[in-house]
Amino acid sequence: MNDNIAAKVVKPIKDPQPSVDRIDDLAKRILNGDIYLPKFQREFVWQRRQVIDLLDSVARNYPIGSILLWQSKQELRSESRIADLEIKLPKPDYPVNYLLDGQQRLSSICGALYWEGGNVDSPWNVAFDLRTKTFVHLDSLEEPAQYLVRLNKLPNPSVFFLHVAALDAAKESELANNARELFDRFKDYKVATVTLGDMPLADVAPIFERINSTGTRLTIVDLMRAATWSQDFDLVDSIDEIRDALEAKSFDGIERKAILRIVSASIGGGFTVENIDDIRKSTTDKLKVAVNATEESLKRTVDFLSTHIKVPSAQVVPYSNQIVVLAEILRRLPTPTPQQWIAIENWFWRTGLSGYFGGWNSGMMSTDLAAVVNFTQSKSVEIEIPTQKPDSRLWSGRAFRLNNAHSKILALILAYQNPIDILTGQAIDTSKALAWQNSKEFHHFFPQAFLKKKGIALNKASALANIVYLSSSSNKEISESAPSIYLKKILDDNGEKALKWLDSNLIDENAIKAALVDDYDAFIQARANHINHVASKLAGW
Repeated sequence: MNDNIAAKVVKPIKDPQPSVDRIDDLAKRILNGDIYLPKFQREFVWQRRQVIDLLDSVARNYPIGSILLWQSKQELRSESRIADLEIKLPKPDYPVNYLLDGQQRLSSICGALYWEGGNVDSPWNVAFDLRTKTFVHLDSLEEPAQYLVRLNKLPNPSVFFLHVAALDAAKESELANNARELFDRFKDYKVATVTLGDMPLADVAPIFERINSTGTRLTIVDLMRAATWSQDFDLVDSIDEIRDALEAKSFDGIERKAILRIVSASIGGGFTVENIDDIRKSTTDKLKVAVNATEESLKRTVDFLSTHIKVPSAQVVPYSNQIVVLAEILRRLPTPTPQQWIAIENWFWRTGLSGYFGGWNSGMMSTDLAAVVNFTQSKSVEIEIPTQKPDSRLWSGRAFRLNNAHSKILALILAYQNPIDILTGQAIDTSKALAWQNSKEFHHFFPQAFLKKKGIALNKASALANIVYLSSSSNKEISESAPSIYLKKILDDNGEKALKWLDSNLIDENAIKAALVDDYDAFIQARANHINHVASKLAGW
């Protein structure tokens, strides 16, 4: 076998192993150090009501969802306690079953069953009311009334059945039967468990990111927090401190995962999941240096976006990974020349207009990093990323949606023109419109109600080329009017000034002519052509 063939031999990855496990056995495995809880969360986050609901589901034999484990020898920093209980350390060189999904559920079960009774306000101070067959939180550490049985008696059959015997002796046979039923349910209750084999962190990450238990979205950031945690470094805290530093300019909404990619590049790696995985090989000191470099480069990125592109917040950036690449450019090149600034601006518009980051994969990430290196080392006059100039169908064929990247691009292009309200002649407050919480500042030049009467479908009526900045009061005044009516009045009343107002909204002579005869298709095509022309100029095409 030659070296090239040998290099391609890959160790097989174990298939996921499904099993069915008793809930109390899973709890014991956690306490005995066979199942470990990576530091995805610093503390138990469920509310008391959620704990009660989970216990009630078990008692009623309702499904509570599956558990996902990852059996691996890779070292992730993990919790030493669960539900105020000590967890045994794993054996040296022994594969650990990391709990990837089910932490809050198993924490609740461990806490309720094995609570040691130290704090009266603990969420684990729980009893089962044998009269009503419901779970309740107690407000005392004292032994409660006989019809209340503490859940932490269940793991010890001798103690639990002493309680049952006392009920029988008191001729409370119904309560005793309810207690036996409770015991059987918790001893017999089973959950589906899936165990992933000892696969690399990069392979686990995409599986992990699809988990969305109890509404808590987990990402590779949480995995890497567990992989890099130390007493004086917490990756999530560090990322959140960066976001806090950007809050003054409304860029605290940058995704944690995007910042993690920047940290990965700052540490000497790149943007891919494999690069991110290598972060865990770094020392805490090296991680801290990378985090500081990331914060500084992001501050420069935010200044660029807010001043050069007029982006008021992270929410309006078309693609979050544009921020990632920008930060790496400005980390390597803190003070670009005027020509380099133009190239960076062109890059922003080109990647946004072409939808380049809509499918950013590992190959593209590596190519982009190489292009950044060439550009920042002055080996290229532009950032050589392959993008394709769109045609006018982008603006005529796509509908305006707040969560859509090209809707954000259109809003930024219009903001770049310093738009004027076409009815009042007042400057539009684009920062208010670009707050992006709602669409109150964005309106249809051909009113939706007018188009509906003409039989135009909603999606077509909301074409990007039909959207303008318009104050709410002006929009109400236009109401359902035909453009041939309200636009003619604007032009008659304001003459040349009205033409300038319309031009500031990228409505040119051809679009005006079409609107004055209520020709929607011709208007959309004319305005789409004009928007595309202006967008192409911004992109340097």
